[in-house]
Amino acid sequence: MAHHPNHPKYSQSLSTLLRMLAVTIATVPLAAAIAGAPLPTVIAERADTKQTVRVDGVVEAVRQTVIAAQVAGAIVDLKVKPGDRVSSGQILLRLDARAAEQTAAASQAQVAAARAALNVASRDFARQKQLFEQRFISQAALDHAEAVFKSTEAQLNSQISQAAATRSQSDFAVIRAPFAGVIAGVPVVIGDMALPGRPLVTLYDPSALRVAATVPPSTNLTGLSVEQIYIDIPALQIKEKSIQPTRSDLLPIADASTQTLQLRLDLPAGLKLAVPGMFARVWLPVSATGSSIGMAATSDPVRIPTRAVVRRAEMTGVYVMNSDGKPILRQVRLGRIDRDMVEILTGVSVGERVVSEPQLATALTAKADK
Repeated sequence: MAHHPNHPKYSQSLSTLLRMLAVTIATVPLAAAIAGAPLPTVIAERADTKQTVRVDGVVEAVRQTVIAAQVAGAIVDLKVKPGDRVSSGQILLRLDARAAEQTAAASQAQVAAARAALNVASRDFARQKQLFEQRFISQAALDHAEAVFKSTEAQLNSQISQAAATRSQSDFAVIRAPFAGVIAGVPVVIGDMALPGRPLVTLYDPSALRVAATVPPSTNLTGLSVEQIYIDIPALQIKEKSIQPTRSDLLPIADASTQTLQLRLDLPAGLKLAVPGMFARVWLPVSATGSSIGMAATSDPVRIPTRAVVRRAEMTGVYVMNSDGKPILRQVRLGRIDRDMVEILTGVSVGERVVSEPQLATALTAKADK
């Protein structure tokens, strides 16, 4: 009996048929390659680019802080863990503040006692003034009463200031985020003793990142625009294009041990998955560095489609057709990425044939090894 098109069994059968058809269509190129059909290849062409120099760098946060304790106390409440996003003023952890609260209470009691003493001294001084106006006491007695009043007033102000200081000590037991960001590290657990200066939480702002790279002292960025500088962060695997910084800053102080300068390049906002500590490559014009000594110069790179690149763990390579017409996996070093094309700095020469569909070559070589 035929099912109606809206019947559930009919819809289930149709979806199963479509999935089988999709798998069949996807395996047609693979089956054709295994059966002996030629692999799709492209000719490695010379990259039309100016000579550049590569320097290595690392991603870091523009705003990163290590929050430390200002008072001693055991950690009784820990509200964050690494990776959490927090807002400005959010409570991160609490310390045992009982001792500080008792000290604050004692200070408040001393303030109350000083205020009572001031009330007594104020009334006594007022009476002494009346007696002096009536010629019943001497000027010395009035001066003594005024001195007692002012001394008591000063003691009250001192106690108020001390009470405010002890209150702030109890406030230090609550650790808050100084700005909105991401928790990078929490090297403590509940029960640990926090001492003044001990790091408790590391916080950074993910909306403002930069790359710090070391360059030779001969580097000169005068007249060089950020459009001439390119950044590649391999961990992000950005395939559209290389990253262009929004701002460059060459620090005027050289490292005493390496005799190099630090170049800071602000990254554009919106780079997802970018975190401090990631490795980065920076491409500078040779004219900016003056010399490529000790750095990787890319005077004659080639270009191939990005889809031809194979990434296996820490290895990056491409399949190159040898003289026998067989694909050989060759390790390469990547350069700049421009939309769907990538520069190959080493590993491939101009004119060599590169397999544009590496998964077909992988399947073919796996079948040949059996």
